[in-house]
Amino acid sequence: MTLAEVLPAVRQLTSPEKLKLIRLLAEELDRDDASSLFEHGKVYNLPTPYDSYGAAQALADALAAAHETKA
Repeated sequence: MTLAEVLPAVRQLTSPEKLKLIRLLAEELDRDDASSLFEHGKVYNLPTPYDSYGAAQALADALAAAHETKA
């Protein structure tokens, strides 16, 4: 079955049914190890803006400069 065949039926679903379909598809993808970008149970360290005061100041300066040019 192709996506073109499925889409007309999906468009006829109610909003709650579409959300349920999204949830089911996401769970199906989660079970499929071949499409998984992450290993289950592994901890991944991601950089965040927390405690990055220099970056926060640079962003504040850029926003202030952009605000001044618009005014």
